[in-house]
Amino acid sequence: MVTKKMVMIPGPTPVVKSIQDQMGREIQAFGDPRFVADYRNLIADLGKLLNCSGKTFPLAGTGTLAMEMAIANTTKRGDSVLIISHGFFGDRFIDICRRKGLDTDVLASEWGTTVPLADIEMKLKEKKYAAITVSHVDTATGVRADIEEIGKLIDSVSPETVYIVDGVAATGGEFADVDSMKIDILFTGSQKAFGVSPGMFILWAGNKALARRKALGTIPEYYVDFEKWIPIMDEPSKYFATPAVNLVWAMKEATKIISEEGYKERYYRHKKNAEAMQTALESMGFRILAEREHRAVTLSNLIYPEGVEDSSFRSTLYEEGITVAGGLGEYAGRMFRLGHMGNIDINDEVAVLGVIERALIRCGADVEPGKAVGIYMTEMMK
Repeated sequence: MVTKKMVMIPGPTPVVKSIQDQMGREIQAFGDPRFVADYRNLIADLGKLLNCSGKTFPLAGTGTLAMEMAIANTTKRGDSVLIISHGFFGDRFIDICRRKGLDTDVLASEWGTTVPLADIEMKLKEKKYAAITVSHVDTATGVRADIEEIGKLIDSVSPETVYIVDGVAATGGEFADVDSMKIDILFTGSQKAFGVSPGMFILWAGNKALARRKALGTIPEYYVDFEKWIPIMDEPSKYFATPAVNLVWAMKEATKIISEEGYKERYYRHKKNAEAMQTALESMGFRILAEREHRAVTLSNLIYPEGVEDSSFRSTLYEEGITVAGGLGEYAGRMFRLGHMGNIDINDEVAVLGVIERALIRCGADVEPGKAVGIYMTEMMK
């Protein structure tokens, strides 16, 4: 018998049947009035979901393309940008900004920790920055940034600075509110906490970001130019580039699922589940990289107990039915990364913990069968 494989990496995440059904629909022309209505509704629903009074851009592409879109529309060559990095994906902004000819300053934390607000405040007072970037959650470290407090700080100390939040591994699991958190640009990918297949990103742009784009005039970038897309977002029957039709339908279903659950309620579910999972995983001897007060609710980065070898454990885990991601940077070979975001449920997590227990036992670890599952269930039933 072939063992069913569960994908438990930090994205792509499992895709539920109702979203799969939308992916498999018979294609429609992007000018078909039925599709135009669906696209229009998705744009409106996503804007409402994240409380964005500006513009919402659900477009074909990856989260990395959204990073480029954020920088392209808010900066020009020679501008200064402050990058707050909590890991590998925070660092990705460095290359993007330097390739554009931006004066790039970086505040990077030790992996597992966050950059102190006082350090950010000091930099903002020292220099005028066109933009500041931060990852809400960095999947390399499992660290969650306090985006609300950073937004308040920027609004108080440097209100002209555009605040860019990478929500790829967070939005739809962690809580975010574009307008009330003073976020100027937030973006995410379809394949993470929204629980859709890869291939689409969503970018929310507040009014300050839109005004900055207007002030820049003509920009060298083409596909990611706000000005090219705003007419289509305002009236989806117009054409600039071909939309990902079936992904639009899938995102529409995903947004419906989130709205029906309740956006805040979805965050609380993720939080409770993450805390229960992390308690259970620690009982098996794993150590969580991120400091407790800054742990993400969408994934856990787990340092191995002594004696457990990375490639042997992950290959055994795969044989037992689960795919996880390896560590990055200096933690490659020392930890694995476990996603627990999107539309997974308590039954999925019980299965995951059981498989991890079996894999550890096969790798020679001293683990009591069923203990971690019991701890998880006890925590979830509180």
